[in-house]
Amino acid sequence: MRELAIVSGKGGTGKTSIVASFAALAGNAVLADCDVDAADLYLVTDPQIEHRETFHCGREAVIRAPDCTSCGLCQSRCRFDAVRRDEDGTFTIDPTACEGCGVCVWSCPAKAIDFPERISGQWFVSSTRYGPMVHARLNPGAENSGKLVFRVREEARHLADHTGRGLILIDGPPGIGCPAISSISGASLVLAIAEPTPSGKHDLGRVLDLAAHFGLPAAVVVNKFDLNVGLSEGIESDARKRGAAAVGRIAYRHAFTAAQRRGASVVEVESGRAAEEVRKTWQSVQQLLETASPQHRQGRVALRGVLQDAPHRHDEAERPEVEEPPGKSAATTTEEGA
Repeated sequence: MRELAIVSGKGGTGKTSIVASFAALAGNAVLADCDVDAADLYLVTDPQIEHRETFHCGREAVIRAPDCTSCGLCQSRCRFDAVRRDEDGTFTIDPTACEGCGVCVWSCPAKAIDFPERISGQWFVSSTRYGPMVHARLNPGAENSGKLVFRVREEARHLADHTGRGLILIDGPPGIGCPAISSISGASLVLAIAEPTPSGKHDLGRVLDLAAHFGLPAAVVVNKFDLNVGLSEGIESDARKRGAAAVGRIAYRHAFTAAQRRGASVVEVESGRAAEEVRKTWQSVQQLLETASPQHRQGRVALRGVLQDAPHRHDEAERPEVEEPPGKSAATTTEEGA
């Protein structure tokens, strides 16, 4: 089984449109939309959800009002202004401001603050006309999207093994942050989509450096190359110097927009120059995939260790000493905090 991670240094390069076309041309792949912060592959694939699960990551504090003594210690200790005091004197936690550090939980002498796991999003297994697709949605403001990406990829591998499909197409997020690292780790090939702009060239360099850091083979496609042919040539030259293959150029054409309006990839709705350029690019990518290692398992194991075995930050923090709340004796405080 091989994994093709399609990424970009910045948003808006046409990455998802190319992924959808590759899915149509591959015919027997598992799709993994790993851009969990802003997933949009569904706009072209029309997925029918068959299975969904809640994604939990981190924790959040919740005050039990009947047990709260209104000492105010949690509010004074919180550095994120997440503890609110209502007009009636009731203390509550603002879930959007809570960072899940746990200081208020450990500081509460009345043990009136619960610390449940935080619901951070959902992940889905769907069917599409291209084949099975795993995708996810991270809740607004939620953290640890890298862990959710890892979960999406693990489920995609399970589906590929179960259905006998030899290729996983990964629609990765832009940039070089944790979600991008989680998307490319262990991939057989990293395909970076670039556009001929100064920022596009600069950000592409960062993506190629990231792939090189993890020892992953990389290739580059210049999308909308005809907007600046000279800069496109410079991008390809720079990519080769970094050890990446330049495997295709795709011109800026209205056919892509027309296909998106129909909820389809360009290779499904037309047979003109736009579709032909994508097909030639896919053929070049296939040749690289045939010579690439099936999977870089060492990178996968290392990433699994980082994402699954790392403790939550509140697990290793030292428990702070409990201050004596107003109106209580030291003996009472010690007894309740024991």
